[in-house]
This record gives sequence, C-alpha cells and structure tokens, in this order.
Amino acid sequence: MSIPFPGSAVRGSKTGKPIMALLDLIGRTWSLGIVWQLHQRALTFRELQAQCDGISPTLLNTRLKELRAVGIVIKSINGYTLTLIGKELMAVVYPLGDWSLHWQKELDKMSDNESKNNE
Repeated sequence: MSIPFPGSAVRGSKTGKPIMALLDLIGRTWSLGIVWQLHQRALTFRELQAQCDGISPTLLNTRLKELRAVGIVIKSINGYTLTLIGKELMAVVYPLGDWSLHWQKELDKMSDNESKNNE
C-alpha cells in the first residue's frame, strides 16, 4: 500500500482530494493512535509501542515511516514527536474525542429507553 499524498490516487479517490488522502492515512491501522499518543510529548520507539498496546514493531515502523513521509511526525533526539502540521491535525482531531463521549451518552440513553420500553 503506497503512502497517501494529496493529489495522488488514494483509497476512495482517484483524484487524491486532500480530505480523501487524509482519511486514507488516518484510517490505517494505528495511524491515528500513534498521532494521538504523540500529542502530549515525544516518545521513543519502545515507549510508543507500549502506549499502543504492544503494536508489532513492523507495523509501528511502517506507520512511522508513512507519518514521517507526509510531514506529521519527525524523529528528534527525544524520540518521535509531532510536527507543527501534526499538532494542527490534533487540534482538529481532539474535539472528536469530546464528541465521541457525547455520542456514547446518547447511545446509552437510547439503550436505556429501549430497555424501559421492553419491560
């Protein structure tokens, strides 16, 4: 699977619209999880692997290579860290975490109502 770049054909888009390239990239196994783990501080490869529930070294290497190639992650003397554009991505993604908690509450309400209706 090639690295998704805006302007190149990606999963879901032959034209490589930037949003489709982004969705292809962050939709890959562990891509967004890696970015999420790096949003607070730089992590070494081993620290990142542990934070990602023991992701295989091969998959972690692959994802880091992709994220570095598209300018979201860099390797510094302290480990892997987000670039400015990576931090900007997190500023967009982070509110999704809040939204997902709201969504969960709404689903719980729906489930509670269904349970009450079935009694």
